[in-house]
Amino acid sequence: MSEPSRPTAVDLSRVLEQHLESLQAAGLEWVPASKEPLAPPKLPQSTALPAAAPVATSLAGTSSSLPLLQPSDNSAHTLDARRQQLDLLRQQVAACTRCAALASTRTQTVFGVGPLDPEVCFVGEAPGADEDAQGEPFVGAAGQMLNRIIMGCGMRRDEVYICNILRCRPPSNRQPLPDEAGNCREWLERQLELVRPRHLCCLGAVAAQNLLGTRLSIGKLRGRFHDYQGIPVLCTYHPSYLIRIPDPAKQREAKAQVWEDMKLLLTRMGRPIPTSKK
Repeated sequence: MSEPSRPTAVDLSRVLEQHLESLQAAGLEWVPASKEPLAPPKLPQSTALPAAAPVATSLAGTSSSLPLLQPSDNSAHTLDARRQQLDLLRQQVAACTRCAALASTRTQTVFGVGPLDPEVCFVGEAPGADEDAQGEPFVGAAGQMLNRIIMGCGMRRDEVYICNILRCRPPSNRQPLPDEAGNCREWLERQLELVRPRHLCCLGAVAAQNLLGTRLSIGKLRGRFHDYQGIPVLCTYHPSYLIRIPDPAKQREAKAQVWEDMKLLLTRMGRPIPTSKK
């Protein structure tokens, strides 16, 4: 009888890889890293590895977390797992105190609303008083304007995802400070990673500059597409800016520019352009 073939380091590596893939397929997103070196497996004498192919006794250097499932996997289980992760992220954000001034003055954090895998995610600046009170982005006057823009594009608010650069209201609705935006960046990136929008629309200079890492004005950023981690990004004026313009003629001009931006977005999304704005 021939002696059983001896496993090699390549064989063991393949078995480990298959095991990790099976855990990922089952919905497990991460596994804890061992703090102690793993003892070499005890093999029968007949299958002991030759000295030329020793088994590694530690997984040091390997990642302690499994990669997220890819967008091509649209199984219900994957969607459920992402919803659960998003809810956990929401809880982490609610307990965040990285910005002491914002944490001490907010009523609550404002996370974001909308479905997973939306065609577009609108990213604003920061919550205002109404948003701070209700815990939902864009529910005040600017939110009503955004609703009209969304409806004018032939979409519904519940079809899109809406969030902000900051998840806390700055006092007196001032613009976010650089360190505040930096503190909130991790939450924003993880949120977009889980939501997986197919397109992004930045509302106003603060949102566009922070998301894209640029200092260009909104006038120079709008009217064309940019990129965020492979996602097409369109920038346009913030709804509150459209409301604040005192000159009716200039307000009409700015609204017309926003509509031109929305037509670019609709074309990129492959959606029909409504013949008239609602």
